[in-house]
Amino acid sequence: MINSKQKIMKIGILKRALLLLAISFPVLLNAQTASLKANWQNLDLKTDSVFGISTEKAYNELLKGKKHVTVLVAVIDEGVDINHEDLKSVIWTNPKEIAGNHIDDDKNGYVDDLHGWNFEGGSKGNVSYETYEYVRLIRFEKPKYENADSTKLSAAELVKYHEYLKMKAELNKGFKEAEANNAWVILQGLQLDTLLIDMKNNNPKVTDFKNFKPKNDFQRREVNYAINHYKGNDSNYTSDYRKLLEALLKDIQSRRDYLLNINYDPRSIVGDNPNDDNEHYYGNDDVIGPDPLHGTHVAGIIGAVRDNNIGINGVANDLMIMPVRASLTDGDERDKDVANAIRYAADNGAKVINMSFGKDYSWDKKVVDDAVKYAVSKDVIIVHAAGNANADRDKITNYPNKFYADGSGAASSWIEVGASRPTDSENLKANFSSYGKENVDVFAPGWMINSTTSNSTYTVESGTSMASPVVAGLAALIRSYYPKLTAIQVKEIILNSVEKVNHDITLDGKKVPFADICKTGGVVNAYNALKLAATY
Repeated sequence: MINSKQKIMKIGILKRALLLLAISFPVLLNAQTASLKANWQNLDLKTDSVFGISTEKAYNELLKGKKHVTVLVAVIDEGVDINHEDLKSVIWTNPKEIAGNHIDDDKNGYVDDLHGWNFEGGSKGNVSYETYEYVRLIRFEKPKYENADSTKLSAAELVKYHEYLKMKAELNKGFKEAEANNAWVILQGLQLDTLLIDMKNNNPKVTDFKNFKPKNDFQRREVNYAINHYKGNDSNYTSDYRKLLEALLKDIQSRRDYLLNINYDPRSIVGDNPNDDNEHYYGNDDVIGPDPLHGTHVAGIIGAVRDNNIGINGVANDLMIMPVRASLTDGDERDKDVANAIRYAADNGAKVINMSFGKDYSWDKKVVDDAVKYAVSKDVIIVHAAGNANADRDKITNYPNKFYADGSGAASSWIEVGASRPTDSENLKANFSSYGKENVDVFAPGWMINSTTSNSTYTVESGTSMASPVVAGLAALIRSYYPKLTAIQVKEIILNSVEKVNHDITLDGKKVPFADICKTGGVVNAYNALKLAATY
């Protein structure tokens, strides 16, 4: 199973894991290492020959000398490195809170929320791992349905019973896949040992590989890889490969220990009642968290400082980033945390919310829906990643989503985003990106995006997690230069100004019109959007 969480794989040694496609990961990342122009997501198709969103063109031709206001953007994610060299000057500071005095100065229920809030932590520390949502649902429903007599259940109970059986089957499948993957990775290690024995060299260099005659498919693959990815006297092949295998085994073990473990429940760390979705005031002020790579990358795409001659250029040039931690590196986010994060952002002045996460099941969709309705009522734009499962979102539901479970309609200022690549070709859609003619609004660059990561580093990542903040940044840019526009108007402008794609793309081996994979049939474009905004 490929879970629909909007996760990314680290470019580096883990990129090689894509040679091991039998292994199931949260996201499949294209392993191509084609040379890309820096900041490609902000470049222009006609001028720069890459399908960016024409941000630089907009700054150069439309925005020079224009007045603008600061826009607050909430990044609901796994944490943000607020000390990053390219972000620290744009991190939001709560003007009503006094740092470190352990007093709720602004009386909003959150003590010392100087830069945001963390709903995945408490006085005991931070949650690092969670289970999948369906694992939590199995744990909750097990007492009632594990040994239930289906002939004695009501119609409503029977529906839940069959859902319970479906989730149990998915759990069993997950464990079987983990066991098979573990055995497969161990086999790769044994084959590596055999290769080194046959080469009579534990730390071979490129010249050694060129002089070696491989005996099987594994050895041919590795010889080819080593010759193409290492240079001269570089003898890191063996250590790199062993690090890769260790990382894969660790990933598989974390799935068994945490994500798929029905007995694992970390909420004692938080100290809340996880079954009380109306509980709001819990957590801590650690907005960085244990692993802020994902959220830091997202934040940089939105608003890394543009004029400091370091790092990268974000989309928006006058904004503040509000980190709100409600998602995790491993495992599914909880609905109450997401709902509280949305409310926190809206209550503290955010005008754009980015949510680069998602899951296949929902514990309490209503609590999230109510929070979304609240944010919409406060004139907030919500931008959400469509997911990395290459799934048709018109058929396969992803949570959270814009549709209200009570049947009252959909969030009017919600934008759902798929991921595109830089080439205006049949491969424009990123192969991992989910899509939907009705339920995905737009596409945006989300492939091989260089952005900020932990400890003032920069990394290339791929995912709809990267595409969503491109659109969030565009929304912030429009709201900055045209502050009188409402959230609904800004959404309308973004959707009506896309760069239309008038050719077919490849989807699951077939050619389909780009207009069949998203509502607008195009990729967002800052230049077009700002020109259109000027007419409102």
